[in-house]
Amino acid sequence: MTIALAFVVYPPTSKVKPEQETMETAAALAEFDMLDALAFIINKISCELSCKCSGGGDAHASTMVLLNYLSSYPWHAKVVLTLAAFAVIFGEFWLVAQSSGSNTLAKSVALLKQLPDIVENSVSLRPQFDALNKLVKAALDVTMCIVEFKELPSEYISEDVPPMSVASAHIPIAAYWVIRSIVACASQIASLIGMRNEAISSATEAWELSSLAHKVNSIYEHLKNQLALCYQAIDEKRHIEAFHNLIRLFETVHVDNMKIMRALIYAKDDIPPLIDGTTKLKVSLEVLRRKHVLLLISDLDLSQEEIMILDNLYKDARSRGETHYEMVWIPVVDKATWNEVNKQKFEYLQASMPWYSVRDPFIIEPSVIKYIKEVWNFTKRAILVALDPHGRLSSQNALHMIWIWGNLAFPFTREKEESLWKQEIWSLELLVDGIDPTVLDWMTEGKIICLYGGEDLEWIETFTQTAMNLARTGNFDLEMVYVGKSNAKERMQRMISTFNTKKFSYFWPNVTSIWFFWARLESMLYSKLQQGKTVENDKIMSEVMTVLSFDGSDRGWAIFCRGPSEMARAKGDTALTSLRDFDKWKHKIEQDGWVPALGEYIKEIQQPHHCNRLILPGSTGGIPQKVVCAECGRQMEKYFMYRCCVE
Repeated sequence: MTIALAFVVYPPTSKVKPEQETMETAAALAEFDMLDALAFIINKISCELSCKCSGGGDAHASTMVLLNYLSSYPWHAKVVLTLAAFAVIFGEFWLVAQSSGSNTLAKSVALLKQLPDIVENSVSLRPQFDALNKLVKAALDVTMCIVEFKELPSEYISEDVPPMSVASAHIPIAAYWVIRSIVACASQIASLIGMRNEAISSATEAWELSSLAHKVNSIYEHLKNQLALCYQAIDEKRHIEAFHNLIRLFETVHVDNMKIMRALIYAKDDIPPLIDGTTKLKVSLEVLRRKHVLLLISDLDLSQEEIMILDNLYKDARSRGETHYEMVWIPVVDKATWNEVNKQKFEYLQASMPWYSVRDPFIIEPSVIKYIKEVWNFTKRAILVALDPHGRLSSQNALHMIWIWGNLAFPFTREKEESLWKQEIWSLELLVDGIDPTVLDWMTEGKIICLYGGEDLEWIETFTQTAMNLARTGNFDLEMVYVGKSNAKERMQRMISTFNTKKFSYFWPNVTSIWFFWARLESMLYSKLQQGKTVENDKIMSEVMTVLSFDGSDRGWAIFCRGPSEMARAKGDTALTSLRDFDKWKHKIEQDGWVPALGEYIKEIQQPHHCNRLILPGSTGGIPQKVVCAECGRQMEKYFMYRCCVE
């Protein structure tokens, strides 16, 4: 019979080797031998429960007898075996009680045991059975909890250290109260025998069971909290292990990029983890195999300006086919603060992207988020991590390169960045490339071009009127371009409306162009910082920091340009004074040129007293320890500024 049962559990398959069949049969026999042994033990405990509880007796003494009998078993086995034994008693009782109305044998057993009629006494017995069920459930909850502690992976958590050591100290007490609860339940069942014709009063018994259930529930809540702490500790160790595995993975040479992509995005094969931004279909990671991949990593505050510029560059790259890469958006979100509003923001951003994005932000493992933050230095601002077709890191943040040179920066390596910088000089083309071709057309035509910024309307009106009047009287071509101020989108929108009305000069009619102008300047600075350049040894970096410090002032500023390389710049009051003093330096124009003559005069009238501020976003990384003033060369003092600009 045992062998026949074994073949039910382990059905033979075709071409099974004799030795394999023998091993399977032996395993099945061992399992049934174990079940037979457990059945014997459960029956013994069931008998002990029935005997000890049938005459009332002391619950504590009965509990200790059972614990003594089970002394060779671990705590989780003690409670499981005792609960199983009670299940036999409880099951037999209910089988007889519920079937006595329709089954002759059950009716005879109920009569012999003098069990009360459950249907007739349902009202009076309900409080008693409700309390009994609650206590059984509480005991079962604690038992499951104790078993769960036993099944925790020992390689990630030790019994010798908290929180497991704290839980281990409470498990014997919890086991005692589980077994004592079972004794109380068994006593309650036993007390019903012989009460067929007696009046049933259950208020006292129900109260005692309820009090016990309350105590066991308290134990369960405590154990559940400790279990949650254990899982948290296990998760932390697993995340650290996965984090170090990710580090090792990036240090290893691979045939293609799939191991890296699976480790970063989604390792399983059960669902396609990406959404194609063009078709909006779910796709697998295979679409990234052996391709250059840009990982756009951001929170849910990714700006529309960033998406718009990246959209243009991405579509341009795909249409040309020369610099083919794929892009994947990986949103970094906090599960603790996730709500419907954040979900809608995620879906809105995802719908506005033509490139790939993860279908669900929570498929990204915590270890990957840790890697992104600690190794790739992501904090708040978006970064664009470039990986080559083998999954090797090309750039920790290619966003600076792509803002400055667009797709010309492909494949976004450090060598490519250095090569592009070698071709650059400080020029008008570097300042406005990719923003406004009209300005570059003026440059080709040999016109004098003035870029100016700030948001002091009084200065802007005076400065533009003075400059245009001077151009008319001096009979030279002057074009003026308002480039606004950084990090002030709402205020710039109002400035654009003002320029539309008052027609001060030519201006960029959208906030995106203004944002991109300043984003490129910041990118130039950070690119130079990453290369280890300083204002002392790099002309472009010095000029970029000067313009950024102009933007940090309260007044306006101006840069005058002519041709590819003639440039002169000054803060607002100095620029205005130099135009008003045109007669003092106009005699040098014929010999030196208009812009160089202006530049020399600006140096002459520049006051030694100045107060320059350079405001750098602290969330981008790479903030230099030492910054010198671009105007006088002295080291600038460092202050911390916390800003919240709700416009």
